[in-house]
Amino acid sequence: MADYDDFTYDVIVVGAGVMGSSTAYQIAKRGQKVLLLEQFDFLHHRGSSHGESRTTRVTYPEDYYPKMVLHSEKLWQEAESEVGYKVYFKTPQFDMGPKDSKSLQAVISSCRKNSIPFRILDHDDEVKGFCGKFHLGDHEDWIGVVNEHGGVIKPTKAVSMFQTLAFKHGARMKDNTEVSDIKRDDSNNGIVVITKEKQRFWCSKCVVTAGAWMQKLVQKVSDLTLPIQPLQTAVHYWKIKEGYEDDFKIENGFPTFASYGEPYIYGTPSLEFPGLIKVAVHGGNPCDPDKRTWTNGGGGAASVPLNSLREWVRSKFGDVVDAVNGPVMAQSCMYSMTPDEDLIIDFLGAEFGNDVVVAGGFSGHGFKMAPIIGKVLSQLAIDGQLLEDINSIVELKYFRIQRFEENPKGNLKEFEDQVGR
Repeated sequence: MADYDDFTYDVIVVGAGVMGSSTAYQIAKRGQKVLLLEQFDFLHHRGSSHGESRTTRVTYPEDYYPKMVLHSEKLWQEAESEVGYKVYFKTPQFDMGPKDSKSLQAVISSCRKNSIPFRILDHDDEVKGFCGKFHLGDHEDWIGVVNEHGGVIKPTKAVSMFQTLAFKHGARMKDNTEVSDIKRDDSNNGIVVITKEKQRFWCSKCVVTAGAWMQKLVQKVSDLTLPIQPLQTAVHYWKIKEGYEDDFKIENGFPTFASYGEPYIYGTPSLEFPGLIKVAVHGGNPCDPDKRTWTNGGGGAASVPLNSLREWVRSKFGDVVDAVNGPVMAQSCMYSMTPDEDLIIDFLGAEFGNDVVVAGGFSGHGFKMAPIIGKVLSQLAIDGQLLEDINSIVELKYFRIQRFEENPKGNLKEFEDQVGR
């Protein structure tokens, strides 16, 4: 029979996507005994932490995200140095849209407030630094915003990196272990985590990072219903015309990009699939994460006619990217969307007090901040508060659960052309 100590931990992390894996790494790095539990296989494709690419950018309309992204850049590099391989590839970021877009103007204001260097291009500019491949000329009222803090992160490889480092520092990890309940155990002055197979694990503190299953699990273990809506989305890859492939490569300086307005479009250079460029729509269709259709059309492009995406590709790239025949490949993914598209990072409260920390609702844009979120969650679990090194960077008041009690829509924002979809 296993020793009782084999089932007792300082911290248990539920959910081994990028946030949970980053958190387990940070906790183990501090010498704590930590257990990382995953309901499916490690590195599975059912949630939000898999695939070939995620963008990173500091150009947020909200001025509380850029400093988190900038600090995460350093933490990505530190983790890469420790593991010995790269998951994060830097390139410029190019944002574009109508010059009267409230979101885009808020981006410019946020850059100024956070002292982020940028330059503005008007519709007459050929974006020469990007091989002249972006064209704003079809839209005389459009502008572009360029800065150097963009990049592409390889998600499955990044999750594997954090799990490898967590294991290196002594974390225990179990996959195919679905958590069915979390309870306070007053007899042991801690928390007991119960699995579907009736295994019990004890801990002083618990961190829940269950992704698209966040609302289901939290509702099961407490009376709280987190306003997190799972969305099924799809990312699309488009064929670059033969002979022009090198112009779109990340090593040649082609940027990550975002296009403001309806639809809100984002994309990456040609990196993961030779000769293809990713251009996709931000958003998706509500779904039950356990009852997905898995259709490649079921997602952002189902919310917006594919013709709109095709027309965007044609207007920005001309005939250099094949818009006529449409995308050659699509991949299904998940969002966990809050009403205001801001994160949820907080103590669960009630009978759990500060002994259970929850983090979710990353709304399709949180992946890039996984390193700093891992630090935040590790400090909340171990110290009960943010330490000085992180407290000056992360403004937790924007991520509290209580904001939805005060206003069902969450944080008030003046740029509803981006949020509120």
